[in-house]
Amino acid sequence: MRTGLRVGKTGQWVHVCSTDHLTHYAAHPKRGREALAAIGILPQFSGTSVHDGLVSYQGYACRHGLCNVHHLRELTFIEEVLQQPWAREMKDLLLDMKQAVQQAREADQHELDVLALGRFHRRYDALIHQGYTANPPAPPPKKVHGGRTKQNPARNLLDRLSRNKWQVLAFVTDFAVPFDNNQAERDLRMIKVQQKVSGCFRTDTGVAVFCRIRSYLSTLRKQGGNLLSALEHTLSGHPVLPAL
Repeated sequence: MRTGLRVGKTGQWVHVCSTDHLTHYAAHPKRGREALAAIGILPQFSGTSVHDGLVSYQGYACRHGLCNVHHLRELTFIEEVLQQPWAREMKDLLLDMKQAVQQAREADQHELDVLALGRFHRRYDALIHQGYTANPPAPPPKKVHGGRTKQNPARNLLDRLSRNKWQVLAFVTDFAVPFDNNQAERDLRMIKVQQKVSGCFRTDTGVAVFCRIRSYLSTLRKQGGNLLSALEHTLSGHPVLPAL
């Protein structure tokens, strides 16, 4: 995940990579592949990265999962603004799958029943078909021009749900994968708080130092560390190192 911020008179992006035990923030002028390569985490990551579907993330060899809270928001828009019933049913299906996974975990199961999994997949495919029926392709433009033909929001979402089905449903087939990337969004909140309080950073050095300190404190908090004690030890030359 990433969020924009001001550094002096220019814009930068703060990128966060996080788990429930670790947090890493890094600022970079770029939003995509150049920034990810410079940060160096995703190019070497071998687990499952849950994100919002930014194209720059997809080129890396790790497994990918898409954040379903983002999908729920878009489906709500399509249901309420575009008045398309399939969107409500898709929301219900995603939440039914989330509940089924939670119940299986509570029963100490490591996977869903094969028959239940098959029913979920059939419902998913049927709703995608309904969505495409309600949103046929746009007619070809009268004037030929470069680039892609603009689509409505419903069809854009359908393309993502169809093309990336296994990333959308990664949480169903692997219980270690979360339903969403809310962890990263929560970790970005402190960046937004800092912006509200201070407005912007003055220098590149200032934002880099802030990211390093916030990474350290956020990680210690997740691991149950005493933050004031850790800072005191760090300033005295004996830093408390978090577990990796």
